[in-house]
Amino acid sequence: MKKSKRLLSGLAVTLFVPLVALSGCMPAAGGEGGESSTWPMLIFLVLIFVMFYFLMIRPQRKKQKEHEELVQELKRGDRVTTAGGIYGVIESTSEESIVIKVESGTTIRVARGSVAIKREK
Repeated sequence: MKKSKRLLSGLAVTLFVPLVALSGCMPAAGGEGGESSTWPMLIFLVLIFVMFYFLMIRPQRKKQKEHEELVQELKRGDRVTTAGGIYGVIESTSEESIVIKVESGTTIRVARGSVAIKREK
């Protein structure tokens, strides 16, 4: 995973730097005093948006989808850790919350979405 992020970052820099350099070096289309072409700027903006999508939006959506699947699959007896760092075993579940039994025997009701990870037994 880290290798792919490093590869994408390297690819982004490889594409971004020449585009920035070339965007300011384009000659005017009509010679002196003529209007410059908007195509290089449009291509530049599209490429930046594509890079932003693949480096930021897509990985975040994937992570969010995985978390939603994890929350939906929770059942009694699963060992979980909440976002607040509480370790426990699920005692019961409802549509919006779960009851976790912690090590001391205390039960805590938390929101289903606050479960960060499901630990192996």
